[in-house]
Amino acid sequence: MLTGIDHVQIAIPEKGEDEARRFYLDVLGFTEVPKPPVQAARGGAWFERGPLKLHLGVDKDFHPATKAHVAFLTDDLDGLAARAHAGGYRLAEDVPVEGYDRLFVFDPFGNRIELMQPK
Repeated sequence: MLTGIDHVQIAIPEKGEDEARRFYLDVLGFTEVPKPPVQAARGGAWFERGPLKLHLGVDKDFHPATKAHVAFLTDDLDGLAARAHAGGYRLAEDVPVEGYDRLFVFDPFGNRIELMQPK
């Protein structure tokens, strides 16, 4: 029986960690946490914000996730959108979802991330 999600992983290209940090730390507000030594040797980065755990894994044959995505809940959609826009990150709207304001932001590598704020 499944009881929850421990973390979500998003792929990034080799040597993309610094660029990823600017987005995931400065725009989305995550905090970086140390990876265990065995995982650290593979590259990537781990982030947390409260109970949310996000792992970035290096994929040598990287292709951005332009359809599959993670959806994060927020209580400040406008603030996140403003930070993303100021950082030069691409934003996109989609069809409405009942009960939410939402938009998509694309990380530096083209991975699609949904941001949802309950109405």
